[in-house]
Amino acid sequence: MQMTILAIGSRGDVQPYIALGLGLQAAGHQIQIVSYARFAQFVRSHGLDFAAVGTNPQEYIQALAKNVDYWQIFCDHLEQLLEDCWNCCQDTEAIIYSQVALPGYHIAEKLQVPCFAAFTNPLTRTRAFPHPLYTTPINFGGTYNWLTYVIHEQLRWQSVRKKINHWRQNLNLPPAPFAGLYSHLQQQQIPILHCFSPTVIPKPKDWSDWAYVTGYWFLEDSQWQPPLDLVDFIESGVPPIYVGFGSMSERNPEVVTNLILDAFIQTKQRGILLNWGGLQGVDLPDNVFSITGSISHDWLFPLCRAVVHHGGAGTTAAALRAGVPSVVIPFGVDQPFWGQRVADLGVGTLPIPQKELTRDQFATAIQNVICNETMTNNALALGDRIRAEDGVGRAVEIIQSYLDS
Repeated sequence: MQMTILAIGSRGDVQPYIALGLGLQAAGHQIQIVSYARFAQFVRSHGLDFAAVGTNPQEYIQALAKNVDYWQIFCDHLEQLLEDCWNCCQDTEAIIYSQVALPGYHIAEKLQVPCFAAFTNPLTRTRAFPHPLYTTPINFGGTYNWLTYVIHEQLRWQSVRKKINHWRQNLNLPPAPFAGLYSHLQQQQIPILHCFSPTVIPKPKDWSDWAYVTGYWFLEDSQWQPPLDLVDFIESGVPPIYVGFGSMSERNPEVVTNLILDAFIQTKQRGILLNWGGLQGVDLPDNVFSITGSISHDWLFPLCRAVVHHGGAGTTAAALRAGVPSVVIPFGVDQPFWGQRVADLGVGTLPIPQKELTRDQFATAIQNVICNETMTNNALALGDRIRAEDGVGRAVEIIQSYLDS
C-alpha cells in the first residue's frame, strides 16, 4: 500500500516518523515522507521517498527562541502548506499526520482513505495532566487539566478555521463545524498513535480505546561514525556532561557559555558542548570539548555522566533511553512539560527555565545529578525498560490491524 506520512516540524520532529516509515516499509508498504525541503537528504538517506512542502522551519524555531508567536507565523504560511500537502497526497492510499500537519485529516476525508494521527506529545484530552503547553508545577486537578485541552484546541482551531474551511470549499467538502474538529475526530474514532513510552507516560484511564501509547519510535543509524577527536576526549577521563539545546538558539550565547564553563570549573566536571553559538573567541579549557554539526544521541548519551538539554520530546527520549540523568533547561512550548516529567520520574532535577538560569543554579543542578545515587539508579532502570520496548513494531501492528479490518 502507498502511504504518506505528513511530518511537519523540526529535525527532531521528523526523525521518529522516519523510524515509523522504515517499520511500515519493512512490513511491505511504500512510504513517502512529506516535510520541509531541508530534510530531503535526511529522509532519502534512509531509503524513503520524500516530497517537500511549505517554507523553511527556521522561521518558527527562531520565533520560539525570541518568544515571538510562532503559531502566527505558521498561520501566515498555512495556505501554501495546505496546497502543497494536497498535491503530495494524490496517489496515496493512507495518511499518517503529525501534530501540526493540519491538512492530513481533511485530505484523507476528500480522498476517502484511512488516516492516523501520530503525536510525539500527549495531545488527547485527559484529566490526568494538563496540555503540554500549559504545564505548571502546581496540580490544579482534573477539571483544570481537561479544560486546558479544550481551550487550547479552540484557540488553535479558531485561528485557522476560515482558511481551512475556504480550502475545504475548494475541495468540495462541507465546512468543518464552528466548534472545531477535535470532538468530531473523537466521534469518528480516528486512531491516535502517541509515540512515547508507557513507562514515561502511562495511558490515562480516560483515553478512548483508539488512543494508543506505542512506545518511542527510535531511528537506528548503524552507519554513523563518531569523530576520532571526540572519541579520544571521551576516553581520556571520567564520563563528561553533555550540554546541547537542539534547534533552540540562545539570545546571549556568550553569557551562557561563560556561565556553563564556570559551572564546569566549579563542579570539576568535564563537558561536551554541541553547536554552541557563543564559542567564537573563547579558549576552551582542556576539560571541555566542542562539537559542530550533527551527533548521534544514541551513541553519545550512554557515554555521558548526565545530559543537559532543552527538553524537546526527541532529546528527552534519547536521554531516557540512554539511562542517564537529565538537567532540563526549557525554552518554551512543550519543553517545560517534558522537563517536569523527567523530574517526576526521579531521573533528573527540576527544570530550570532558560530565562532564569544562573551560574549557581546550573552548578547546583550538575552537582545534584552526579551525586544523587537514587537518581542515577532510577535513570538506569528506566533506560532498561525503554530499550526493551518496540514502539515502531507496536505502531505498525496497530496500523496494520486497521488496514486489514
